[in-house]
Amino acid sequence: MKIENTTNGNEMELALSGRLDTITAPQLEAELKKNIDGITSLLFDFSDLEYLSSAGLRVLLAAQKVMNKQGSMVIKNVNDTIMEIFEVTGFADILTIK
Repeated sequence: MKIENTTNGNEMELALSGRLDTITAPQLEAELKKNIDGITSLLFDFSDLEYLSSAGLRVLLAAQKVMNKQGSMVIKNVNDTIMEIFEVTGFADILTIK
């Protein structure tokens, strides 16, 4: 998985490409822990994300919990396969998806 981080002041956009799974979830978790302090707007761009596992869902849920306290989190450009995962798991009700 590739993570492209664009931070502008207190806004951070993470563009993910590839697979967010058991192997790559710790990479995203580390990126978030390193950079999330002071961020009030977190945006994930899933345009090039091909796969999302339960490990990836766990990292997204942890990020959502942090952002509930300090701002907002949005996920955009979700493909049909990943949207189905969000709907089946109930994450579509927890996350803001555009």
